[in-house]
Parts: sequence; C-alpha cells; structure tokens
Amino acid sequence: MDLEATDEQKMLADTVDGLLDKRYDANIRLKLLDSDDGWSRELWKQYAELGLLGLPFDEQYGGAGMGIDELAVVMESFGRALVLEPYLATVVLGGSLVARAGSPEQKAAVLPGVADGSTLLAFAYTEAGSRWSLTDITTTASVDGETVTVSGAKIAVLGGDSADHLVVTARTPDGEIGLFLVDASDAGVGRSGYPMQDGLRGADVMFVNAPAQQLGAAGDALGHIEATLDVATAALCAEAIGAMDRMLWLTVDYLKTRVQFGQPISVFQALQHRAANMYVSLDLARSMALAARLALADDDVEARRRLVRAAKAQIDASARHVGQEAVQLHGGIGMTMEYPVGHYLKRTTVIAKTFADTDRLVEQVGQGDGLIPAG
Repeated sequence: MDLEATDEQKMLADTVDGLLDKRYDANIRLKLLDSDDGWSRELWKQYAELGLLGLPFDEQYGGAGMGIDELAVVMESFGRALVLEPYLATVVLGGSLVARAGSPEQKAAVLPGVADGSTLLAFAYTEAGSRWSLTDITTTASVDGETVTVSGAKIAVLGGDSADHLVVTARTPDGEIGLFLVDASDAGVGRSGYPMQDGLRGADVMFVNAPAQQLGAAGDALGHIEATLDVATAALCAEAIGAMDRMLWLTVDYLKTRVQFGQPISVFQALQHRAANMYVSLDLARSMALAARLALADDDVEARRRLVRAAKAQIDASARHVGQEAVQLHGGIGMTMEYPVGHYLKRTTVIAKTFADTDRLVEQVGQGDGLIPAG
C-alpha cells in the first residue's frame, strides 16, 4: 500500500495553498468576519474555477470524481488558512448527501450548481435537546398525495444562513428517518443567522409546512447519513491537521523572534521541549488522520466507524494540546482578536464538538469489542 501523496494530490495541494497564501492572510480574514456574509463569494467562485466545489462528485454532474484523499488535501489547506467559506456545509455535507441518497434526476438538478458555485447547501439535522443523536428528532414530514411538506425546528445549521437549499432530516409517516430537500427561500422556512464561536456562520431554522422533496426512494436514510458523517469526520480530521500545523509554526516563529533577557526565548530549553511536544502531538494526529481515511475503504461498517471515531478522538486531544500550548507560549498576544493563533484554537475547539464530543466518541469506540478486540 502506497501511503505517499500522488503527484496529482501534491499539485492540488500546491494550487490551493498558492491561492490561499495570496488571498487569505489574517487581516483579510478579519475583514471577512465583519462582512455581511462572513465569507468571500469572490473566493467561492475561484474555488469553483479550480474544481474544488465539485471534487467528490461524479463527472456527469460536473464533478471531478475524486475521493477522500483529495478532499483531505483541500480540507488540510483550508484548515491551515482558517477558511470561512461554507465548504464543509455545501460540498462535504449537503452535496455528499444528495450524491449518496438522491435520485439521478435530483443529482442532475442540484450537483452541477454546487460544482459551479451557484448553489449553496446546508445539512439541517440538529435539534434542541438531541445532543449527538441522529434519531432523536421531532421534525416531521407529511405526505398528501404527491405533496410533501416538512414542519419542525433545527438549530446550529452550519452554513444555514446563506444556503439556497437545505437537506433536512425528518420523521416520515412510517416512522423512519428521511432526508428531504427544501428550498430555503420558501415562505414556510424561517431562518435566524448568526456567527458561531469559530467565525463560521450558522442558523436556526423553522419549517412550517415547507414544501419538500424526499431524496431518493422512500425508506430509512440513516445509513446514508452515517456514511456521509464518517466522510465528513475524516475531512474534519484533515482540517484540524492544517490548523495544528499552522499553530505550531506560528509558535516556533514567535519563539525565535520574541526577545527576553536580551535573547530570543527560543534558546530556553523548557520552551524548546514544549514546542517539541507540540510537534509530537501533530505527528500523532497526522497518523490518525491517515488511519481515518484508510478506514473509509473498509466494507465492515462497524469497523470503519470505530476507527474513524477513534481517530477523531485522538486528533481532538492533540489539537487541544497544540492549541493551548500555542496560546500560552504566545502569552497575552495569543488571546487577542488581531493575532491569528487564538482563532485557530477556537476552530479546533469547535471541530472537537462537531458531530460528537470526545466523551461520546470514546463511549462509541468502547462499545462492543472496542477498537482492539480482546485476545
């Protein structure tokens, strides 16, 4: 098994890094945070021109037909630049759910728009009090002949404030979990948008008899949702790697330039040890991010899920260590809005609470035979 990046993947990384190095410095990001959208539609068009928005979709729908390895390359670069655009919401979550669960007609209607940047999606599945459960939902879908409507409320919908269409989980009349595509501009949809703790945008969404169409054939969509969240979790692991990498090198550069007692503080052995431990945590996280991507190829669903969750738990722990050390070694400047390192810590902290927190991940990995069966 060749674990090295291919030439194509290296070229993709160079292309994305080159764009973001020129167009996404800390000052530009601060300006975007204060803008109406909270992100750049101009850059979104450039992502489309580079083929990033259609990366995981079939070529017949305007995509590139690539897999998790290429998606991870993009997410790591985005993590390194602390990108604000709704890539996770539109491409990794919403687009992947349509690609996985939708009918050929639905894919043809939605995915080309995602790939060319004209359509934004969001996945609305979290409800108040549901914690990390995918099935503890009160949103319902009603069917009257050929008319389908959705009613209920979703919270903390990532990218929900700007999405053109919402992919919504709702309980069907048969009691199953269904996926429904809802036009976000419909009168039956009410949205309250806001900036989230990491600077990304979210929304609380109310559905009142909102017209909808069920994605794909009738039936329980839980398998599609879980498979998509496994891919999204591996993508988040890659994003966290990019953020940790940047935090480490921001810290190393600061230690080399901050002068105390007439010399750079990088000469003090205690600080060198702390920086070295940050590097160890990052390297361990890289290995686990690779393990998560490799696990997605496993036909054993439970084995795949256990390893992806274990990888996420370890990466979250590594990110907490790297982030806290980065802020502490920077001192007071690390907590200011003007300096980027604190923003990276915010993002990795939110990643650690996305889809499940560490306690929930450890609980899930420990169920059954655990990660390493006894004997």
